[in-house]
Amino acid sequence: MHTSPEMAPATSLSDSSMHRRRRKDERPSELVSAALDLFVDRGFAATRLDDVAARAGVSKGTLYLYFESKEALFKAVIEEAIVPLLAAAEDEIAGYEGGSIDLLRRLLFGWWEQIGATRLAGVPKLLIAEARNFPAVAQYYHDAVLVRGRGLLRTLLQRGIERGEFRALDLETAIDVIYAPLMML
Repeated sequence: MHTSPEMAPATSLSDSSMHRRRRKDERPSELVSAALDLFVDRGFAATRLDDVAARAGVSKGTLYLYFESKEALFKAVIEEAIVPLLAAAEDEIAGYEGGSIDLLRRLLFGWWEQIGATRLAGVPKLLIAEARNFPAVAQYYHDAVLVRGRGLLRTLLQRGIERGEFRALDLETAIDVIYAPLMML
C-alpha cells in the first residue's frame, strides 16, 4: 500500500533532525577523542588534521568549524580529558575529612586509574618527546596541568604537616619525588 505524504509518520523528520543535532553537539568530543588517539599513537608533529577528521568521521572543513589549529585541538584534549580530573581532585582535597595519608593514597591511585592506566598516560610522554619542537604546546601543558598538579600535592602535603600527620619537609622536593615517577610511569 502506498502512503501519501500526509499519512507519513510525523516523527521521521524530527527524529532525523534530532539525530543530526545530537551528532553535531557530540562532534567536538569526537574530534578531541580522535586527536588524543592520534597524538598518543603518532606524536604531535606526525598527526595531521586530515587524519583526525577522518578518524572522527568528518571532513577537514568540519574540524575547522570547531578548532582553528592543531594546537587548539591539543588544548581541547587537555581541557576535556585532564583539567576536569584536576578540578575533581582539588574539590576532593578541599572537602576531605579523613587523614592526609589516606587522601594522598586516594589521589595517587585515582591518578593511576583515570590517567596512568589509560591512553592519557601517553600525553606526558608525547610532551617530553616533542617539547623542543613545540614550545607553545609544552608551555600550555605545563601551565594547565603540571603547575596545577604540583599545587594539588603542595596543598595536600601542607595539610598533612599542619595536622601533624607528616613531618615538616621541603615541599618542593617532596612534590618532585612524588610527581616525577607518576609522569614517567
